[in-house]
Amino acid sequence: MIPVPKRFMILLEAVLLVVLIAVVASPLSLPEGSVTGLDGGVGRLDNWDELEGLPPLQRATYLLGDVYCHQMADRSYELNGNQMPFCTRDLGLLAGAALGLGFFALLGRQLPWTWLGLALLPMIADGGLQAITDYESCNVVRALTGALAGSAVGIGAGMLMQRRFSSPEEVPGPRKEDGQENRGSR
Repeated sequence: MIPVPKRFMILLEAVLLVVLIAVVASPLSLPEGSVTGLDGGVGRLDNWDELEGLPPLQRATYLLGDVYCHQMADRSYELNGNQMPFCTRDLGLLAGAALGLGFFALLGRQLPWTWLGLALLPMIADGGLQAITDYESCNVVRALTGALAGSAVGIGAGMLMQRRFSSPEEVPGPRKEDGQENRGSR
């Protein structure tokens, strides 16, 4: 039987992979050049009218990107002449999270939280510099820093699920003495 923490990891991994596949498949499945120039802001629907004529699954994917991503055209890859639903950094984050969680689910390798935190720094530095200076990174740097940060988030999510849904005896890590409960207990 699959342990409870691993079931949650598999469920989240499936969701991440379905979204990632939809993000890549949507521009490929549409007529060439039918989705371009989706510049907008995060947290709002900027392109509702432009996406109205798309098939339901592609429209849902692009609307998800519309709400959760700025979708700046110059910061997004194109497939089949169509702008992708998410920018390159968000695409890297999504792919990295799927990779990191998959890595943890398969190998169960705990990493120090400090390492995971350090893996976020390149993305924070790149994005932060772009926000406060005239510096403009390229899409490859955005994708790589996003993938590194996403991998850290995926591994961290796996570690949290392992700790939350395991009994105290199953949680790897140091034990407290004098009858105190393990850090992973509820």
